Amino acid sequence: MDDELLKYVNRSSYRVRVVKSIGGSVKIPKQIAGDSGILPNHISNVLRDLRDNGVVECLNPNSKKGRLYRLSSKGLDILDNIE
Repeated sequence: MDDELLKYVNRSSYRVRVVKSIGGSVKIPKQIAGDSGILPNHISNVLRDLRDNGVVECLNPNSKKGRLYRLSSKGLDILDNIE
């Protein structure tokens, strides 16, 4: 478990809500926005941030629409330890 990465996620309610929203499933940004209550225009920034830090993975990065996201193994560890 990466404590620094856990602290990083916990510092933002948006990051926490996105990680919880994805959970153990695969979702598109629109589903994540609906589940987390975050406006869709903020979701892409949060997902990019989490992806750059290895918390989420994009399964089809070359798609322009309908990108699929899931938690990485680090993300699943964070989900188990999130506040």
